[in-house]
Amino acid sequence: MLWWIGNILLLVAALVAVALLSRLLGAVERIRKASDDILAGGVGAIGELESTPDLLSETDATVADVADGAVRYAGSVAKLLPPQ
Repeated sequence: MLWWIGNILLLVAALVAVALLSRLLGAVERIRKASDDILAGGVGAIGELESTPDLLSETDATVADVADGAVRYAGSVAKLLPPQ
């Protein structure tokens, strides 16, 4: 009789373990899908960054032009203002 109780408890424990493992594997699959989506998005973003060095060099040239204009403007304004 005691063997039957032990066998039933073992069967219940095995069923609970299988159910928990099934839930765990479902969560792992959802995580895997989300990480694949993140990887695909990252690869897509890398494709958009290929022109970054060209854009940065254009920005550097624009900043240098603006700085030169600002210096010239400040010099002209300084000549117009009365000394203090």
